[in-house]
Amino acid sequence: MEIVMSVLAGLLFMTGVYNLLQKQLLRIVIGTALISHGAHLTILTMGKLKDGAAPILTDGVENYTDPLPQALILTSIVISFGVTSLLLVLAYRASKINHTDNMEKLRGNDYE
Repeated sequence: MEIVMSVLAGLLFMTGVYNLLQKQLLRIVIGTALISHGAHLTILTMGKLKDGAAPILTDGVENYTDPLPQALILTSIVISFGVTSLLLVLAYRASKINHTDNMEKLRGNDYE
């Protein structure tokens, strides 16, 4: 299962980087969201996907799930949601003011 999750995280990183290198502002925002989802899957995979009891340690419990990767992912989801919403608002504002979402035109370059 870890192999499948690692390949999926790699695909998310690959498509995220591809979208970051595009000229449209919305694709750049989507690229950052895909990279953050790839990071979530990487953290989950590094925490070893195993079945077990709840992370409440009592006497006699041998097999339990580690809660740390889940807490890190939950924190990361909240942070990435805030960053994505901020980027969407900035992209909307920049496109309304400049009447374009092309990064080359926003940089001041007139060629396409």
